[in-house]
Amino acid sequence: MRLVSWNLQWCRGMDGVVDPRRVARTVRELADADLCCFQEVAQGFGALPGSAGEDQVAALAAEFAGYSAHYAWGVDVADAAGRRRRFGNLILSRLPVGRVLRHGLPWPPEAGVPSMPRVAIEAVVAAPWGQVRVATTHLEYYSARQRAAQVERLLELNAEAAAHAAAKPAARDDQGPFHPQPRPAAGILTGDFNMNPEDPLVARLGSAFADAWRQAHPGRPHAPTFRLESADEAPYCCDFVFVTPDLASRVRSVRVDAQTRASDHQPVIVELD
Repeated sequence: MRLVSWNLQWCRGMDGVVDPRRVARTVRELADADLCCFQEVAQGFGALPGSAGEDQVAALAAEFAGYSAHYAWGVDVADAAGRRRRFGNLILSRLPVGRVLRHGLPWPPEAGVPSMPRVAIEAVVAAPWGQVRVATTHLEYYSARQRAAQVERLLELNAEAAAHAAAKPAARDDQGPFHPQPRPAAGILTGDFNMNPEDPLVARLGSAFADAWRQAHPGRPHAPTFRLESADEAPYCCDFVFVTPDLASRVRSVRVDAQTRASDHQPVIVELD
């Protein structure tokens, strides 16, 4: 199973051009991906640099024929005409998807600090070896306090899923909303976490997850995923893929494509079997 996780910067490349087709073309060139986990996907945000307010969820979904699209937005506001503007995370899957959950993450107020609401989207996917939760998120950039609260919530959600997997569901014959659907303990968590590998919050996530990069490249520093073209700040890794310990042995390869300039972040490509 191949997975790509990528912060798209609303499909805006380093040349300033917003181009969902270029994003899709890049992903196809990089990997025959079964799952795409995208962050910073916009709908109706014409104020974003380079954007005309396009529906990027629809544009990306149209480029990935045969994939189902699952979107969750943290930001949902109206423009001057009352039309909705949304900003969030998108999962595209060509594997069968069961239950999809959308989780709001903590957003504690912090005076004088720019921030926005954040979410994680979780999809239960039929992987070749069985059911697995795949989640993608984008944590707060400016506030360490908010980021820490969001990490704790992600850990709570992982523990909740494990408890759901262990609980015996009520038997129901109908196909209504109470009909039991799998929520397995096995999980993959991807996204832009807006912290470097040495941040204590990465170790905190390590209390429940294995870092796929360290699993595939023991002893090697993380390849940088952000600021590769910065003249003022050193590049670093803030885009991670984590797996629950039961999946760690399935990690076959992890790589970062350092060549594309279709976003200000670099895509992370993971293969599991």
